[in-house]
Amino acid sequence: MDVKGFLIDLDGVLFVGDQPVKGARESIELISDQKYQFRFVSNTTRKCRKTVAEQLSELEFNIPERHIFTPPLAAVAWMKKTGKHHCYLMTTGDAYKDFEQDCTGDDSREIDVVVVGDAGDKLTYDSMNTAFRHLMTGADLIALEKDRYWMTPEGLSLSAGPFVQALEFATGRTAMIVGKPSKTFFELALDDMGLRADQVAMIGDDILTDIGGARSMGMQGILVRTGKYRKEALDNAGIKPGFIIASIAQLQDIL
Repeated sequence: MDVKGFLIDLDGVLFVGDQPVKGARESIELISDQKYQFRFVSNTTRKCRKTVAEQLSELEFNIPERHIFTPPLAAVAWMKKTGKHHCYLMTTGDAYKDFEQDCTGDDSREIDVVVVGDAGDKLTYDSMNTAFRHLMTGADLIALEKDRYWMTPEGLSLSAGPFVQALEFATGRTAMIVGKPSKTFFELALDDMGLRADQVAMIGDDILTDIGGARSMGMQGILVRTGKYRKEALDNAGIKPGFIIASIAQLQDIL
């Protein structure tokens, strides 16, 4: 492959649930030894960056926290750039730690941004209706990601996309997506590596958000048949990856 760097998805590529993909650690060591640049781009919206790094460490991946990019980081960067300060945050876990102190689920003050991630059981009628009311009074709608589903240890589970689309339908608004496959998100990691899109390949398990997003940026796409990979999704997407490999363990075969 004629590339100088890689963007690599986490969940479904390096690990599934709480188990590392066999051979994943060795592949990361290989590209590091061969002096490729690489960053990790995940659409996880349940964990702050520090927690993601700690999880990877527990799985024996030696990955610096600063090399991990998640949608909350992109959302905070966008809010600072646009002068937004108060958001109604619809997430679960500790993702809130990546946001400023005044960006919480507290709906008692004026809200200028509604931020929707994978909020799990916290997505209730009341929380959706609160978000709807803020949007109808002028708040912007930010989707940390708009994936349809993801793979959990219990099986495929709904992600944030269906709930973002419900708010779009109800309000007539269109969400700004700050996670994959948005250009803004990919550019954060590309700029950090100091590489152009045409010098980089994206490794992911999602044909739409990973490979489709990468191809739209001018990157190469490497689809792995782990995580949420489904042949029918590939067949229906109309997107052609540059390579399809069984798992990231086979990356050595195409370098």
